[in-house]
Amino acid sequence: MAPPANRRSGYSRRAQYGTFFGYIAGIVGALVGGGLLIVSILNPGSFSWLRGAAADVAAPGGQVASEGRAAGQGAFAIIRGYALAGSRNARLERELAEAKTRLVEAQATAAENVRLKAMLGLARQYPPPLVITELVAGTGASTRRFATIAAGTDRGVAVGMPIRSPLGLVGRVLEVGSSTARVLLVTDTESVVPVRRAQDGVSAFAQGRGDGRLQVRLINLGINPLKVGDVFVTSGSGGLYRPGIAVAKLISLTRDGGIAQVLSDPSASEYVAVDNIWGPQIEPTSAAAQPAGKR
Repeated sequence: MAPPANRRSGYSRRAQYGTFFGYIAGIVGALVGGGLLIVSILNPGSFSWLRGAAADVAAPGGQVASEGRAAGQGAFAIIRGYALAGSRNARLERELAEAKTRLVEAQATAAENVRLKAMLGLARQYPPPLVITELVAGTGASTRRFATIAAGTDRGVAVGMPIRSPLGLVGRVLEVGSSTARVLLVTDTESVVPVRRAQDGVSAFAQGRGDGRLQVRLINLGINPLKVGDVFVTSGSGGLYRPGIAVAKLISLTRDGGIAQVLSDPSASEYVAVDNIWGPQIEPTSAAAQPAGKR
C-alpha cells in the first residue's frame, strides 16, 4: 500500500528539525529586534553610523532617480513647448501685423499734418492767393503737360494766373470754364518762365522739355557760371509771375545753361493756390485786398 501524500512532520525527523530551528530563529530575531528597539529608545545616537552608512549606500540610487525625474520633466516641458509654440507664434504674428498697421497710420497722420501746415503757410503768404483749390487731373503720359483745377470763373479765376503749390511754381491758367480751369504746366514745351538764380540773381529763362524737366538757358551768353544744385526762382520779368517763387533745381550743365528738375511735382500736389497776375497794374496792397473782398 502506498504512503499517504500528506504526512505530518512528526513522521520525518528532518521536518521536525526544520520546524524547531524555525521557531528558534523567530524567537532570536524577536529578542534581537526588541533589544535593538530598547537601545534605540534609550540611546538614539547609537545607530547613527548605521543610518549614515545606509544613506551612503542609497545615495547613488537616489541620484539616479533624481536625474530621471529631471529628464522626464525636461521632456514634458519640451513637448509642452512644441504644443504651445504654434499658438504663441500666431499671436505674435498678429500683434506684429497690428503694430505695423498702427505705424503706417501714424506715418500717414504725420504726413497729412505736414501737408496741412504747408497749405496753411501757402494761404498766409504775401500777397495772399486768390483762391486755394484742388488739382483734380493732369496729363502724365502725353508729350503735352496740362492739369485741371476745381475753380473757374465762379471763383474769379482768369487766363494767365499763376498756379503754385507749397513747393513752388506749377504753371499758369490756359483756359477757364465756369467751375474748372485748364493749367499749362511749367514742364510743357510751350511754357517759358523768366527765372533767376536765387543766390546772386543770374538771369535766365526756363522752358519745359515735356519730360518733367526744364531747359534753363542764360540770357547773357559767355562763360557758364551755373553749378549743379543751383536753385532758380521766378524773376518777375514780363509781368506774369511775381518774383521769388521757387521753380527748379539744376541737375546737369549744358553749354548755355543746364537741365533742371522741377521742385513742385504736379503729381504730388493735391491742393494748389491761384495767384493774381503780377504786373505794374497790380500793386501789392491791391493784390492783398482783392482776395479778401472776393472771399
